[in-house]
Amino acid sequence: MALSMGVVKIIGAPNWIFLARILGGEGIGIYQMAFPIYLMAITISSAGIPVAISIITAEKLALNDYRGARRGFSVSLRLLAVSGLFFSTLVFCSARWLIDSGLIRDPRTYYSIIALSPTIFFVTFLAPFRGYLQGWQIMTPTGVSEVVEQSVRVVTMLIFAGLLLPYGLDYAAGGASLGAGAGSISALCVLMWFYHRLKKKFKAQIEAQDDSAPVESAGFIIKKLLKLALPVSLTSIMLPLGTGLDMLIVPRRLEVAGYSMNGATEYFGYLMGMAVPLVNLAAIFTAAMTMSLVPSISESHALKDWEGLKHKVKTALRVALIISCPCCIGLYCLAENVAQFIYAAPLAAGAIRVMSLGIVFLGIHQITTGILQGVGKATVPVINMLAACIVKVVLNWTLTANPQYGIQGSAFSTVSDFAVAAILNLIFVYKYTGYAPSFITVAKPAASAIVMGAGIFAVLSKLQGNLGLAASFITAVPLYFITIYLFKGITKEDLLGMPFIGKYLQRRN
Repeated sequence: MALSMGVVKIIGAPNWIFLARILGGEGIGIYQMAFPIYLMAITISSAGIPVAISIITAEKLALNDYRGARRGFSVSLRLLAVSGLFFSTLVFCSARWLIDSGLIRDPRTYYSIIALSPTIFFVTFLAPFRGYLQGWQIMTPTGVSEVVEQSVRVVTMLIFAGLLLPYGLDYAAGGASLGAGAGSISALCVLMWFYHRLKKKFKAQIEAQDDSAPVESAGFIIKKLLKLALPVSLTSIMLPLGTGLDMLIVPRRLEVAGYSMNGATEYFGYLMGMAVPLVNLAAIFTAAMTMSLVPSISESHALKDWEGLKHKVKTALRVALIISCPCCIGLYCLAENVAQFIYAAPLAAGAIRVMSLGIVFLGIHQITTGILQGVGKATVPVINMLAACIVKVVLNWTLTANPQYGIQGSAFSTVSDFAVAAILNLIFVYKYTGYAPSFITVAKPAASAIVMGAGIFAVLSKLQGNLGLAASFITAVPLYFITIYLFKGITKEDLLGMPFIGKYLQRRN
C-alpha cells in the first residue's frame, strides 16, 4: 500500500507540472475552485465506508460466515449507489446556483463543476469494492486500482485540457476535470475484476455454508456501517472543509486587496494548484510512515508496552524531522527556480516560498495523527484540526486582503494551520505516551538543513537558471547527509525506519 501510494504521488506530480503549463495560473485557479465542491460531495457520500466494510467483512470471515460477509458488501453497495447518485445529481443541478449565488466567485468554473459531478457517483460506488477486498486481507486490488486510476486520470486531464484550450480557459479547465471521471471508471473496472475473481475462487465455500446461520437485516447492517464510518468521516471531512473555505475566502479577499477577478483566480491557482502540490509531494515519506506506524503503535499500546511505545514514537518523530527539514529548506531556497522550471510561472514563487515552511509542520502533523490513532484517540486530531482551521480562517480573512501580503498571506495562513494542528497534536502525544521531542532532536536536522541551504545559496550565486537548479540538487543531498552524520543526528535505526529506504536496507541485511 505504501509503495502504491508513492507511485500514485510520483505519477501525479508531473501531471500538475504539465497541466500548469497548459492552463497557466488562471486556468489552474478555475479548476481548483470547482474541486472543493467535488471533494466535499465524495467525502460526505462515502468517507469511512471502505474502512467500515473491511471491518465487518473481516469479522464475518473470522467466523467463516462467507454469506454474511457477502451480504454486508451487497447492502453497502446498494446504499452507496443511492448515495453517490444523489450527490452526483445534486452537484450537477446546483452548479449554476453555486455561481449565481456568489459562493463560487468565478463563473468560468461552471464547466468544471459539471464535468466533475458524474465522478461523484463512480468514486462512491467503487468504495465498497475496496473495503470488501481489504476485509479479505487482499491489499493488491486497492494498490493496483489507485495506480490505474491516477494514470488514466493524468492522461485524460492533459489530453482534454489541451484539446479544449482553443475554446477558452473555462472549457480547458472543464476538460481537465473529466480526468477524474475517467480515472474512477478505470479503477472501478479493476476492482470489479478482482472481486469476480475472488468470488469465483471461494464459490465452493460460500455454497457449502450452512443455511441455518442468522441473516442480519439491511437496516442492522446500515446502522453498523454508519457507526463504524462516522469517526473516519469526521477526520476525512476536515480536508474538503479547509479547501472549501479557501475557495470561499481567498479570491474574495484578494479582490479586496486590489486584484481583479481574473487576477484573484490566477493567484489562487498559484497557491492551490502549484504551491500546495509541491508541499504534498514533499510529504510522501511521512504519509507512508503514518500508514505503517498506526498498527505498530496499536500493538504496543494493546500489550501495555509503554517503553516500546515511547521508543517507536521517538523514532518516528526523529525520522519525520530528518526527512522534512531538508525538504523545507531546499524548497525555500529554490522557490524561484522551481516556479520557473516546473511551472513556467515565476509569479508563483512567493506562494511556494511561504508554503515551504509548512513542510515540517505537515510532516509532524501526519506522524502525530498516526500516533494518536494508534493509542485509540482518533477524535483528538479531528478536534485539533478544527481549532487549526479556525486560526486559518481568521488569518486568511485578515492577511489576504492586505495588499502588502496578498496570496502570500493566504499561504502563511495555511502554514499556520499546519503548525497549530501539529503543536496541539504534540501536546496530546506527550499526554498519552509521555514523550516530547527534545531540543537536540529538533536542532540536529534543522541545523544540517540550514548548512545545506547555505550550500544551495553558494551554488546559486555562481550558477543561474536550470543549470543552477540542477547543481543545487546535486550539491544539497550529499551535503545534508554528510552534515547530519557529522552532527550525529542520524542512526542506522533511523534509516531502517524510513519508508522504501528501510525495506531496501533490511533486504540487504
